Amino acid sequence: MVGIVIVSHSAKVAEGICDLARQMAKADQKILPAGGMADGSIGTDAFKVSEAIQAAWSDDGVLVLVDLGSALLSTDMAMEFLDEAIRERVRVADAPILEGAIGAVVEASVGSSLEQVLSTAEGAREMRKII
Repeated sequence: MVGIVIVSHSAKVAEGICDLARQMAKADQKILPAGGMADGSIGTDAFKVSEAIQAAWSDDGVLVLVDLGSALLSTDMAMEFLDEAIRERVRVADAPILEGAIGAVVEASVGSSLEQVLSTAEGAREMRKII
């Protein structure tokens, strides 16, 4: 099953999104937060992101969702710390972090491929809340 990593500048935001996503997930689904800096301050830490990707790893791959542009930079740096075999099966979604995470978790929970999970997460960009 595809693992999910949530990268946010806030540890509380990352943990909260993971908590919400776990309500939609299967019990054995890996959904990991990588939020804030090691000292608890606001920011993103490439080492935390790398560790979360490794902890979420499965042969099906890992999807990463990020909150802001610098979280993407930290994720890109984190990818450099990973073995090439893992790096090849990690995707970063261009998606709203909360809506994308929920869609990704649901899609992954039914055994979809990494590319399908990525597509579902990115499809959340088109979701209208008010019609």
